Amino acid sequence: MEVNRDEAERCIDIATAALSNEQPEKAQRFLEKAQRLFPTEKAKVLLEMIAKNGFTPRGGHSDFNGQSGPRQRQPNSDDTRPEAKPSEKSYTADQLDSVRRIKQCKDFYQILGVQADASEDELKRSYRKLALKFHPDKNHAPGATEAFKAIGNAYAVLSNASKRLQYDQCGEEKTNPSSSGPENENFEADISPEDLFNMFFGGGYPSSSASMYANGRMRNQRRDRRERPREGGFALFVQVMPILILVIVSALSQIMVNSPPYSLSYRPSAGYTQKRLTMSLKVPYYVGEHFSREITGLNLKNLERTVEDDFISNLRNNCWKEKQQKEGMLYRARYFGDNDLYQKAQRARTPSCAKLSEITASLHG
Repeated sequence: MEVNRDEAERCIDIATAALSNEQPEKAQRFLEKAQRLFPTEKAKVLLEMIAKNGFTPRGGHSDFNGQSGPRQRQPNSDDTRPEAKPSEKSYTADQLDSVRRIKQCKDFYQILGVQADASEDELKRSYRKLALKFHPDKNHAPGATEAFKAIGNAYAVLSNASKRLQYDQCGEEKTNPSSSGPENENFEADISPEDLFNMFFGGGYPSSSASMYANGRMRNQRRDRRERPREGGFALFVQVMPILILVIVSALSQIMVNSPPYSLSYRPSAGYTQKRLTMSLKVPYYVGEHFSREITGLNLKNLERTVEDDFISNLRNNCWKEKQQKEGMLYRARYFGDNDLYQKAQRARTPSCAKLSEITASLHG
C-alpha cells in the first residue's frame, strides 16, 4: 500500500480545499477514497470531524494542518467484524488489525516501528503516536490493553541506555516481547504504562472506573475492595508490621547519620538559618550557626563546589520536567485541536531551563 501514499495525500488535499469551500460531500468522498488507498490519521480526523460536527470542523481545520477537534470513531465500510453488543464499546477493523500487528512483533524495535539504531528522539516520536493510538480509553479493540502495555514496556526499555544495551546483546535469545515470565523480567519496565503516558502528556486520558495498572495487568480497585475478605486484628497487624519496621529503621538511621552541612532550600529551615552565596556562581544556600568556624579555607572551597554541582543537577532535572510537560501539552493541543491548550502551552515558562542557560553561559563566558 506504500505506492498509494502519494495519491492518498492528494485526495486529502482536495478534501481539505473542499471543506474550505463548504463542499462537505465532496470532501467526504475524497477522504474515504484516501482511506481506502492508504489509511492515515489525518484523513481519519477529518472524517470524524465531518461526522460529528455536521460538516463543520470545530475550531477550523487549518490551525493544525487538519488535526483539530476531539476524535471519535468513524464507521468504516470495510469493517467486517461482527456487530458489537449494545453494552460493548465499538472499535474499527483498523484498530483490530493494529492490535494484531503489535502482538505479532518479535522485538521491541518492531513494536515501536523503528530501526535498531534509532535515536532517542525517534523513540519518543514513535511512542507518542502509538500510545495515543492504543490507549485503552481510545482503542477498545480486543487486546488493545496488552498492546498498550507492550508499547510502554518497549519504550521504557529502549529509552534506558543500560537496559537497551543489555537487550541488544541478547541477539537471537530475545523472548517474545508480549510474553511475561521469569525469562523476560529483565526487560520489564520500571514504570507502569499509564504512568509513562501521563509523564508524556501531562495527565492524558482520565482513568475510568478507578482502574490502575499493577505489574502490567489492569485491575479494578473497587472490585478488589469489595472482594477482599474481612480479616482479624492479628492478620492486620501482620500486614502493618513491615511498615512499622521500615519506619523504625528509617528513624534510627536519621539519628545515626550526620546532617549535611548545607541546605539548598529556598528559605531557612530547621538547623539551616544562615544564608550564604557561593563565590563562583552566587548560588544561594543555607548553613548552621557554627558553619563559619567549622568550615574554612580549602574545605569551604570544596563544599561550595559541591553546592554548585548539586544546584546545577537539580536545575537539569527540573528543566527536563518542564520541557516534557510543555512538549506534551503542545502535542496534545495539536492532536486534539484544543486552541486554548495550545495557547497555554505556548505561554508556559521553563524557569529552570532559563537559569541553567544563564549559568552555562557564565561558565563558558
